[in-house]
Amino acid sequence: MIAFFKTPSRSIVAVEAEPALSQETVAKLIWLFGEAEPLDSTQIDERFIGPRREMITPWSTCAVEITQNMGISGITRIEEYFPAQHDTTYDPMLQRLYDRLDQTIFSIDKKPEPIIYIDDIAAYNEQEGLALSPEEV
Repeated sequence: MIAFFKTPSRSIVAVEAEPALSQETVAKLIWLFGEAEPLDSTQIDERFIGPRREMITPWSTCAVEITQNMGISGITRIEEYFPAQHDTTYDPMLQRLYDRLDQTIFSIDKKPEPIIYIDDIAAYNEQEGLALSPEEV
């Protein structure tokens, strides 16, 4: 389950946890997120910019570790999302524009491609334009 918290600066902090958060845990997270308001909704119908679902950010890793040091267990991911307008710019390599935040923001539905076995790395380098130097090949 993903719980949402709205910070005083209007960003949204999404917390993925199993099982659902207890009242005691919610109180600790309110403090941790700088008096963020817990939202009862499981979906927020506004536009946000945040990390791509495929990439767990270093910020998330540190935040989860902090919760563990606070004696909170069961949290697997924490990410922050910022309000966005239609013309808001962002780095598509690291971020994504979300039309809404819901219980699927961390779900990845891509299947991995099959492994490619390469017999001639020099030919593959040329074919794919990898720009490997002769020393790297």
